[in-house]
Amino acid sequence: MTRGEPAEGFLRHRGLILVAAGGAVAEAGLLTLFAPAARPMAPQVTALPALAAYHDLRWLFTDSQSWFGFACVLTAALVARSAMDTVLLRLAWPREVSAPRFSRAFWSCMALTLLAWLLLLPAVTLAFGVAVLPFSWPFLAALPIMLGIVAALSHGGVIVAWWRRLPPARTIGWLFASFAVLSAAAAVIAHVGTVAALAVAAVTGLVNARAWYGLAGLASRLHPRTAESVPARLLLGLPFAPVTALMVIVLAVGVVRLIFTGTIQLPVTPPVSASAADVTSGGSGGGIAAAGTVTGAVLVVGGWGSSCCDAANGLRGALPGMTVRQFSYAGLDAKGRPLPSGPGADDLSLPELGDRMAVQLMKLHQLTGRPVDVVAESEGTLGVYAMLDRHPHLPIGSVVLLSPIVEPGQLSYPSGRDGPSVSEDALKELNHLVGGMSPYGPSGAQHLLDSVSRFGARYFAAATGPQGESIRWLAVIPLADALTLPVCGLPPDVVVVPAFHGGLLGDGSVLPMVSAFLAGRPAAAPGQDGRLRVAAEVITSVASAWRMPDTRSACPG
Repeated sequence: MTRGEPAEGFLRHRGLILVAAGGAVAEAGLLTLFAPAARPMAPQVTALPALAAYHDLRWLFTDSQSWFGFACVLTAALVARSAMDTVLLRLAWPREVSAPRFSRAFWSCMALTLLAWLLLLPAVTLAFGVAVLPFSWPFLAALPIMLGIVAALSHGGVIVAWWRRLPPARTIGWLFASFAVLSAAAAVIAHVGTVAALAVAAVTGLVNARAWYGLAGLASRLHPRTAESVPARLLLGLPFAPVTALMVIVLAVGVVRLIFTGTIQLPVTPPVSASAADVTSGGSGGGIAAAGTVTGAVLVVGGWGSSCCDAANGLRGALPGMTVRQFSYAGLDAKGRPLPSGPGADDLSLPELGDRMAVQLMKLHQLTGRPVDVVAESEGTLGVYAMLDRHPHLPIGSVVLLSPIVEPGQLSYPSGRDGPSVSEDALKELNHLVGGMSPYGPSGAQHLLDSVSRFGARYFAAATGPQGESIRWLAVIPLADALTLPVCGLPPDVVVVPAFHGGLLGDGSVLPMVSAFLAGRPAAAPGQDGRLRVAAEVITSVASAWRMPDTRSACPG
């Protein structure tokens, strides 16, 4: 065999091509029948071992099972995955070289799968959290962790004694090429019919077969390293691949810690300062504008980690003729004014958040005698959904959603069914870890996560159904959040802006859109010609390959 593993040699491996392409088509066909929205993941079933392990572990997390049920399903999946990888490896092996024994290859693939599942657990837990509470920051953390781990294990299960050596550059190249092809295939499959989707799955399975052939050719030429001296033997016996993959997780934890301590500054837009008009309109929002100038009322609801009560200053300056008040997660004082609160006050359950919003909205309505417009960001949009479902006849004029949480509760973990589920426990531990490193305390967002899992889908459906038809809507979505949107296309009342999740309430380019919309004018985005919407839909389609399986049967309203 030549060093480049020529294509004509690959094409003679008909069994490899049949299994790799046939497996991808078979899963695509099954998902077409039972979970069409999850079909973009189908080609990963015959991908290289580390990528296929990530595919399997996400499916294991999709159904919130008890620990006993999870252990049974995991054991069956482990045997099936190890057998599949072993068959693909032996079919991909160069014919002029003796293939590894089935038993040795099977145990090697099983060890790789177990190790990959263990190390990929934080990334899959983050992906599960995104399916419960969809916004882009956890996904932006999960994707690099996953890629770093699978790159470190890209030679796992294939090369002899793979755990004792770092992956060769060519195996990393094959893995990233496979990642790119699987991402592109997902983007196509998400938007085509069944026949075309099966054809794309078959072609992607063919690419999987070529990657297996390349790795097998490389593995057939590598031999276990030997050393004469005792220190060299000890050094070569170290598990370099697992340690390297573990260091990816350690690095991620360190980066999160540096972000929370302020050592690393995230690219967020600084808040717009209040103008002189803010001072005359009531400062903290507790007072009423001068007589004859009130043309409306606006309740501003900040997102996670916001403080009360200065986040509304920018909008108050842009709307000097309106009474603008900020919602307080801590509630109102005895005089009906928002209580000052810090970033730790927003870990509320959705019913409680919706009820507090309704109380403060009605208080503002009583003060002004006018319908109240609502401008909510991030977590605040969840409160809007809960408020509309629990208090359907409030005097609401318009609603502006900034960095909205779109279709929360795509997956849930129903507590109390058979005791705690694996996905629930994993998410609680991750939330505890991140919360302990953050200024919000060790409980993190546990009350919010639990209630979103339980109520999020119902509240969102109420807001996007007939309940919200009488309300004038505007949603401003940062381009980064396209990573977590449903693959359903964007409605006309959605504006996409080049930004990360959160911080839009103080964005100087977004405030003019919001103020124009609240004043009854079109919310025209300066320079927006549709390219950002197209970019968002492409990003959404590509990201669907690496999120949790979408088991829904229809797009949201």
